[in-house]
Amino acid sequence: MSRPVTLFTGQWADLPFETVCKKAKSFGYDGLELACWGDHFEVNKADEAYCRKKKETLAKYGLQVFAIANHLVGQAVCDRIDERHKSILPDYIWGEGDPEGVRQRAAQEMIKTAEAAKRLGVDTVTGFTGSSIWPLLYSFPGSSIWPLLYSFPPVTQDMIDKGYQDFASRWMPILKKYKELGIRFALEAHPTEIAFDIASAKRTLKAVDNHPNFGFNFDPSHFGYQGVDYVKFIYTFAEKIFHVHMKDAGWSKVPTDAGVFGGHTDFGTPGRFWDFRSLGHGDINFEEIIRALNIINYKGPLSVEWEDGGMDREFGAKEACEFVRKVDFPSSNIAFDAAFEKK
Repeated sequence: MSRPVTLFTGQWADLPFETVCKKAKSFGYDGLELACWGDHFEVNKADEAYCRKKKETLAKYGLQVFAIANHLVGQAVCDRIDERHKSILPDYIWGEGDPEGVRQRAAQEMIKTAEAAKRLGVDTVTGFTGSSIWPLLYSFPGSSIWPLLYSFPPVTQDMIDKGYQDFASRWMPILKKYKELGIRFALEAHPTEIAFDIASAKRTLKAVDNHPNFGFNFDPSHFGYQGVDYVKFIYTFAEKIFHVHMKDAGWSKVPTDAGVFGGHTDFGTPGRFWDFRSLGHGDINFEEIIRALNIINYKGPLSVEWEDGGMDREFGAKEACEFVRKVDFPSSNIAFDAAFEKK
């Protein structure tokens, strides 16, 4: 049986929740991955009655929900907080903007997110963890370790170790609550996060003692342009793939004006080495991804995170749903040669 195809609503948060439900159904999706911004899923309002109403609206359009996503608040748990965070955080998380206060409130909100997920009836929260390592390279706000990447003067491993220790000290209490609630946290490994490739993902798992409720939201679009083997990521972390984003990216085969780090250009700017693309229009090999997911027996949703600055959003979302249904084939339940055996 093919996996459910869902639409991540993060790039649709400008539209009301019910409008997104109606559109997703018309595009052909089975369900939604609800973003915790806009009015799609508001953690501070998510009591039993609120969650019941959300489920009723989803049912009205024949949609399911398998995960909720709180990337923006999760990002603030470990980040070096600055004015950029104010634009992505709820006012009650930002408060007066005191960095440690923001981080503490963000941590509590991530616990409340798990509690809300439980009331909604889902077992997975996707998102970012933030990290004190990355604040200046990319459009996402940063992490405590990212300023130490590709740095000069040279950075010591002791400094990196302290970044992972900071991450663990802030996330282990959150993960303790997730375990008590039976909710999984799926980190979207991504530049600016504590895990952004296979090597750093291994180090991240080690930092939290391979916590049973901590895993990954696999998204190949963040690996390909870096030169990371995204299919190997699936095999390496087979038991930790809690959720999957279907998202494409394209990158140049020749040198460009703005390289891997983007040259301080906006997405969609001509001359960039890489950019996000609508599914099937980039360089990600989705057939090999599906084969790997079949081998590790991943049965969860395939969630389309649609992003392409050069394509109409509604056209792209509908086409992307069709693409995923076409590429998602079931695995075989027999050995090929067994078909020739005589009984």
